[in-house]
Amino acid sequence: MLSRNLCLYKKCLNSYSIYSCCIKSKHINHQQRTFINISRGFPQDINITSNYSYYVKKNLHETKQVVNEEREDQNCNSFTYRTHSCGELRPEHEGKKVTICGWVQYSRLSKFLLLRDAYGLTQCVVSNDNINLSNIPLETVVKINGVVALRPKDMVNKTMSTGEVEVIIDDLQILNTVDKLPFNLRNYQKPKEQLRLQHRYIDLRFPEMQNNLRVRSHMLHNMRRFLIESHGFVEVETPTLFCRTPGGAREFVVPTHHEGLFYSLVQSPQQFKQMLMSGGVDRYFQVARCYRDETTRPDRQPEFTQLDIELSFTTQDGVLTLIEQLLYDTFVKSLPKPPFKRMTYKEALENYGTDKPNLTYDLKFVNLKNLFPEQSKDRNSGAYALPYTKEIGKLTTQYKEKIREYAKKHSCKVILNEKISKELGIEIGQKIQSVVGDLNAAIIVLGDDENSCLCLGEIREMMALLLKSKNLLEVKEDVQPLWVVDFPLFLQGENGLETCHHPFTAPHPDDMHLLDSDPLKVRSLAYDIVMNGNEIGGGSVRVHNAELQEKLLKILNIDPSKLSHFLNALKCGCPPHAGIALGIDRLVTIACNAESIREVIAFPKSHEGKDPLSGAPNNISEEDKKYYHISTVK
Repeated sequence: MLSRNLCLYKKCLNSYSIYSCCIKSKHINHQQRTFINISRGFPQDINITSNYSYYVKKNLHETKQVVNEEREDQNCNSFTYRTHSCGELRPEHEGKKVTICGWVQYSRLSKFLLLRDAYGLTQCVVSNDNINLSNIPLETVVKINGVVALRPKDMVNKTMSTGEVEVIIDDLQILNTVDKLPFNLRNYQKPKEQLRLQHRYIDLRFPEMQNNLRVRSHMLHNMRRFLIESHGFVEVETPTLFCRTPGGAREFVVPTHHEGLFYSLVQSPQQFKQMLMSGGVDRYFQVARCYRDETTRPDRQPEFTQLDIELSFTTQDGVLTLIEQLLYDTFVKSLPKPPFKRMTYKEALENYGTDKPNLTYDLKFVNLKNLFPEQSKDRNSGAYALPYTKEIGKLTTQYKEKIREYAKKHSCKVILNEKISKELGIEIGQKIQSVVGDLNAAIIVLGDDENSCLCLGEIREMMALLLKSKNLLEVKEDVQPLWVVDFPLFLQGENGLETCHHPFTAPHPDDMHLLDSDPLKVRSLAYDIVMNGNEIGGGSVRVHNAELQEKLLKILNIDPSKLSHFLNALKCGCPPHAGIALGIDRLVTIACNAESIREVIAFPKSHEGKDPLSGAPNNISEEDKKYYHISTVK
C-alpha cells in the first residue's frame, strides 16, 4: 500500500504573500467590483508551497470576509490545452478527467509531486510504475493528464485551497527540462537582489512577484474603468520621441542619422496633454511611459509609469476631488473617505521639515522663534524643536554623527537635549522643557528658517526609525493620504530663479502682483498628493494664456522660441485646464507593502540605472557611430 504520509506538506504558512485578483462580477456595477486575495505560504524545507485563502471585498472599503468560492466568471484556462489551473480543483471535481500544466515544485518518494502555476498548487500522485518522478528536476515544466480524487480525511491539507483533492496521474509529459538554476525558489533562501534581477525570469516565479504584477494590472484596469466608463475620459497615446523640454529634469537624448540632430525621450507628456486641451480633447488620460536621466533611488527609476490626467474647464478643487474619488474607488487598500487632509507647503515644512510628510506617526516640530527675540526680528531665521520621549535615553555616537552630517549639509546649529541649558542658558532651557512637555526630550535646530526645517525634517525621519525599533513610537498601519498645496512658484537656483514644479504651472491669482517685484513670494496653483511620506502624484492648474506663459519663461531665463509650437497652441483658443500625474510604480509599492519600486516592476533597472539582464547600456559598433554621426568623449 502506497504510503500517504504527507506530514511534510502540512508544515505550512510560516509566511504569506497575497495575490490580489480583481473580478468583474456579473451582478454588480463598476463601483461594487469584487476583489479576491489569495494567500500563499512557504514551508522552509521545500520550494514555495501554496495555500489559497479567498477574501471577497464587495466594496473596496468594506471589511474583508473569508469565503470559499471559485472565480466562475474569470476563465484563466481559455485558449490553452489545460482544463484547470493548479489552484482550481475542489471536491466537486472528484472523478473528473483534467489536464493541468506547470512547474514541478517538489517530489517525494517518486510517487508524490507538487505542481505549481501562477494560480496555486496541486498534489499529483503516481498510480502506475510507467511514470518515474525521480529523474525529473525541480522547476521542470510538465503537462499532466489525470483524474481528480479525494484525499483520505486524515491527509487533507487545510492550508492549501486544493488540499482536499489530488490528481491521480494517467500521463505525464515533460514540456521543457531544466538546467541547473542560478538560485533556488525558496523564500527563506532568497538570493541577493542583483542576482535576482540578473535572472528576473526566474525571480518572477516567486509568489510575491506574481502578486505584485497582478495587483498592478488590476489597479490600472480599474483606474481605466473609472475614468472611461464613469467619467468619460479619453485615453490618448502621445509620442515618446520629442524635443527637449527646457527647465525640467535631465532627459535622455536619441541620436538620428541626420548629422547633429537629436530627439529627446519625454520626461512626461506635459506639452502634449496641454496641446490636447487646445485641440478640444477636454478629458484626457493615458498610462504613460516617462524617462528621466536622474540618479536611481529606491523610489525612482530612469524609466517609469504614470497615470497622466488632464481636463479642461476645471479648478484645483476639481482635480483634487477627481483624484480622491479615483483612489478611493480603485486603490487596493482602504483609504479614509474623501475629502483627504490638506496642508500648505509652508505648514508641511514648519511642522515636519518636508513637503511630503509621513503622518503615520506623530513627531511634530515646535516653533521656538518667540523664545529668541533677535531671531524673531529676522523673518529668515528659524528656531525649531523636535520633541521625543525621554525613554530613549541619550543618543549613541552613531546617531550623533548623523545629526552632525545633517547640520553641516544644511548649515544649521543643532543642539542635543543634554546640552540645551548649557548652550542656551538655564532660563531658555526651562522654557523649552515646558513647551515640549516634562516627559519629552528635544533636539533644537537654529539657522536659516527653511534650512532649519529641512535639517530637522531629516532628523525627524532618523528619530522615527530609532523610536520604532524600540517600540517607543505609535505608528498607524493604515494609509494616510495628504494633499500639499500652495507651493512656491519659483526657487532660488545657482544661476537665477528655477521653477518649483515646471514652467507651465499657473501662479496663484492672489500673488500675481508680486511676479515682477518679489517673484520668490509668489505661490503656485500646484499640488502634490502624499501617502505615508511618499509623493505619489503631483499636478497643477496650467497657464493657458500665451502672454503670461511667455512672461514666466523669461523670468526663468528660458528662450520662448524653443517652445514656439507650444505658445502657438495657447494662442489658438486654449481653454483653462489643469491636471495631474500619479506615479503608478510608487502607488503599487505602497499597495503591496514592497520595500522598493523595483519589486513592482517586471524588468527594472538596478541602483546604477543599468539593466542587469542584458548589461545595457552597452557599447555600439564603430559602424553605428558613423551612421549616427557620434563619437565618444572620454
